[in-house]
Amino acid sequence: MTERSEANPGARWASPAMQDHLRRRHRAERRFRRAGAIAIGFALLGLATLLGSVVANGWSAFRTTEIRLDVSFDPALFAGLAEAPPGERDALLAGADYAALVRNALRALFPAIEGRQELRELTGLVSTGAREELRAMVTADPALIGATRALWLPADDEVDLYRKGRISRGVTAGDRHLSDAQLAWIDELAASGRVRATFASGFFTSGDSRDPERAGIWGAVVGSFLTLVVTLTLVFPLGVSAAVYLEEFAPKNRLTDLIEVNINNLAAVPSIVFGLLGLAVFLGFFGLPRSAPLVGGLTLALMTLPTVIITARVAIQAVPPSIREAARGLGASPLQVVSHHVLPLAMPGILTGTIIGMARALGETAPLLMIGMVAFVVDVPHGIRDAATALPVQIFLWADSAERAFVEKTSGAILVLLGFLIAMNGTAIWLRRRFEKRW
Repeated sequence: MTERSEANPGARWASPAMQDHLRRRHRAERRFRRAGAIAIGFALLGLATLLGSVVANGWSAFRTTEIRLDVSFDPALFAGLAEAPPGERDALLAGADYAALVRNALRALFPAIEGRQELRELTGLVSTGAREELRAMVTADPALIGATRALWLPADDEVDLYRKGRISRGVTAGDRHLSDAQLAWIDELAASGRVRATFASGFFTSGDSRDPERAGIWGAVVGSFLTLVVTLTLVFPLGVSAAVYLEEFAPKNRLTDLIEVNINNLAAVPSIVFGLLGLAVFLGFFGLPRSAPLVGGLTLALMTLPTVIITARVAIQAVPPSIREAARGLGASPLQVVSHHVLPLAMPGILTGTIIGMARALGETAPLLMIGMVAFVVDVPHGIRDAATALPVQIFLWADSAERAFVEKTSGAILVLLGFLIAMNGTAIWLRRRFEKRW
C-alpha cells in the first residue's frame, strides 16, 4: 500500500483519512472567517451606535430659536446722551438699560401681565445675549434711538430646547424650567409667527459663554489652530532631521541603538505624562504663560515628535538602495544624495506620517488639561501667548456643565472635531495614494 501511494501521490490525497483532514481544515477556516465577520459586525455596530448617538444629540446644535420683537429704542433710556461730550457718549451707550428694551417689547405683546414674577418669567423667554446684540446695534448706529425696529432676538436656552422637542410638555412643572404660563406664551408667539428656527451661525463665530445659547466654538477652533501651528513648526523639521540623521549618517553602534529604543518607547508613553513634563518644564522652569497655545504646542510637540521620527524613518527606508548607489556613482556627495534624491522620494510618506501625528495631537485633551488650557476663556485668542482653549478641552468643559442645553453643544462640537479629524486623515490617504511610488 505504501509503495502504491508513493508511486501514485493522487491516491494518497484521495484516501479517506486525507479527505477527512481536508474537511476539518475547511470547517476551521469557515469558522475563522465567520468569527472575523462577527467581530467586524460588532465593531461596526458599536461605531454606528456611537456616531448615531452623537448625531442624534448634536445635529440640533446647528439650529437655534429666535423670537421677533418690535423693539422701541426709547430716548428716555438714553437720557443725557445728546448733552454728553463725544468722549463720554460711548460709555453712556454701553451703560444704558438694554434689558428694559426687551422687557418693554414683551409687555407690548402681553399687556395683561402686571405682576413682578410674571414679568420676570416673560422676560426670561429671551436670552440675556439679546442685550449685548442691542448694545452693539446702538453703539454702531446711534440713530436708532427714538426708532422702532422689528428684530429677531435669540431665545433662552430652555425655550430653544422646548421648540426642538428636547423638553416634553407632558412632564410636571417641577421637572422642567419652563412654567405653564411660559409654555402658553411660547405657543402664542409661535402662532403669531414670532418664533422661528434658523441656522446657528453664532455656534461657529463666537467664543465660550456661561449661557448655552450664546456659547460657540470659534475661540476653541482658533486656539487649536494656533497650538497645531506651534506643534508643526517644531515637529516637522526636528522629526525629519532626526530621521535623516539616524538612517543616513549615524554610525551603527550602541549609542544609536539606545536612541532608537528610546524613541520607540516614547511613542508608547501615555499622553498625560507629556502634560506633566510640560507643566514642570515650560510652566514651572521657563515660566511661560499658562493656558497659552505656545505652551500647548510645545507640549504636543514632545508627544508627537517620536511618531513623526518613526514614520519618517520608515519612509526613508522604503527608498531603494539603488537610488543612493546611482547618485553616488554619478559623483553626488552624501548630503546631495539625501537632499536631491532620498528626501524627495520619501516626502509623501513623511507628510502622511506628519499629518497623522498632527491629527492625534488635535484630538488630545489630557496634556492640555495639565498645562491649564482648561480655563474658561471667552475672548478669541489673537496670538500664541494669549489665553486660549482647544476644541477637545472645550468639549470636556461643556460635557461637565450642568445645563441641559450644553448636551447638544457638546455633541455638536464633537461632530466638528470628527470632521476635522476625518479631513486630516483623508488628506493623508490622498497624499499617500497620489505620490506613492512602487518599486
